[in-house]
Amino acid sequence: MPTRALLTLFLFASVARADDWPQYRGPNRDDISKETGLLKSWPAGGPKLFWTYADTGAGYSGPAVVGNRLFITGARSDSEFLIALDVSAAEPKQLWATRVGPTLEWKGNVWSSGPSATPTVDGELVYALGGNGDLLCASATDGTEVWRSALPTDLAAEVNPIGGGPKKLGWGFTFAPLVDGDRLVCLPGGPKGTVAALDKRTGKALWRSTELTDQAAYTSPMLAEIAGVRQYVVLTNQSVAGVAADTGKLLWRVQRKFGTEVINSPVVRGNHVFVTVGAGGGCELLKIDKTGDALAASVVYSNKNLVNHHGNVVLLGDHLYGHSQGRGWTCLNFLTGEPAWAKRDGPRAGAITYADGAFYQLAESDGTVTLTAATPTETKDLAKFKLPQQSKLKKPKGGLWTPPVVANGRLYLRDQELLFCYDVKDAK
Repeated sequence: MPTRALLTLFLFASVARADDWPQYRGPNRDDISKETGLLKSWPAGGPKLFWTYADTGAGYSGPAVVGNRLFITGARSDSEFLIALDVSAAEPKQLWATRVGPTLEWKGNVWSSGPSATPTVDGELVYALGGNGDLLCASATDGTEVWRSALPTDLAAEVNPIGGGPKKLGWGFTFAPLVDGDRLVCLPGGPKGTVAALDKRTGKALWRSTELTDQAAYTSPMLAEIAGVRQYVVLTNQSVAGVAADTGKLLWRVQRKFGTEVINSPVVRGNHVFVTVGAGGGCELLKIDKTGDALAASVVYSNKNLVNHHGNVVLLGDHLYGHSQGRGWTCLNFLTGEPAWAKRDGPRAGAITYADGAFYQLAESDGTVTLTAATPTETKDLAKFKLPQQSKLKKPKGGLWTPPVVANGRLYLRDQELLFCYDVKDAK
């Protein structure tokens, strides 16, 4: 590689900071930002709107932010693109847009089109997944394609006959690729293995989880070390399971029969794994114990005290926070499964993130953004505002389902082709 290109990559990688948001749900995939010094109240119209970018295209992908660059995927006409924006100035500037694959569409779809997976940034490389299973590795500097893989063919996933993506899942492939050392962890699903580890630099398959062959759901893999064993924890429509990080060997599994809408990522703390599923599902806490060289999972509790459809939940201390169908904004004791409180008249259902002592909640129904302080004993809404305009690309039954992101003093909110950037840094 030419010296100038190497220098460019070095300079780009060196701007990564602790308050970046390089992947889905943040640095640790837990929706907790390391930001500090943020506003604790907003004017009636909301915090200052830096800018609105109106060409991200259709889709629900969230932004990944590293330094002054933002990466996002979206469908522009018949193609899905990985888009890089320079967000250092008063107005965003597109640096490049690299085609990922054809736009995901299927007959009768009134909810979505285009990609849903948030890109993953790893130093000089960025990984993007299209709705049809097109997996792209590109240079974060200039968007040059490094390698690509088509999951339905290259990794032999079951293919949805009504369109791209996993069988029986009309929203296509939605998992966010996970980087772990030299591995890129994917969830193609299907008979050759639910989980696949690729060489992150070449895209070559390293192993498949041949003992775990569930169809992939809409969830993303989680990295964990449980009982001293490094592993990837996955949630599917059929089970919750852990596979060994170095080989893909099945370590433990609890079989379940969820509906098709399995969306949220597992929450892992110590040797406990929490999952929540909406649409008639509920929540469950598993405990993973080690006997000799074997791991086994047992159910601590299983109830409907926190039924989160999508938008995920956040674990702070010993409590989980998130929206529960039928209960409203809810705080749940992580270890006992008992609700500390529930507030039906609180913020509406939607995605959340947490930064500097407060939750940022985006209502899926109307774009209301609420800043909330919450503890196991109380919750208080500090401020709220509504997005100034609505998408023209949203499907008739589509919602605002892209998770909010707080990075480098800014709040990013997406409604399809519209990407809003707000100043939430406290200037005092």
